[in-house]
Amino acid sequence: MNDYQFNLVKVKGDFVFHNHQDTDETFIVLEGSLTIDFTDGAVQVNAGEMVVVLKGVEHRPHDEHKVLMLLIEPRGVLNTGDSDTSELTAQNDVWI
Repeated sequence: MNDYQFNLVKVKGDFVFHNHQDTDETFIVLEGSLTIDFTDGAVQVNAGEMVVVLKGVEHRPHDEHKVLMLLIEPRGVLNTGDSDTSELTAQNDVWI
């Protein structure tokens, strides 16, 4: 929609600290409970809740249990943001 992607994502375990300099990022948790660490604390996002991480804010989503969520961001944004690409970097614009 308008060059935004609505990505269904499964998360389990640790991710990398990163930020997105040019865009906000919206997390809507569908199943489970997601923790998002920030440099000054953390938030817990439960099923049925959402959080918007503002552009430029360093964050790290993670949880020890499987979390199913909807991630909304502009097309072409790397999931690992400004961090070095790694095995956690997802390929963009992939339809399944």
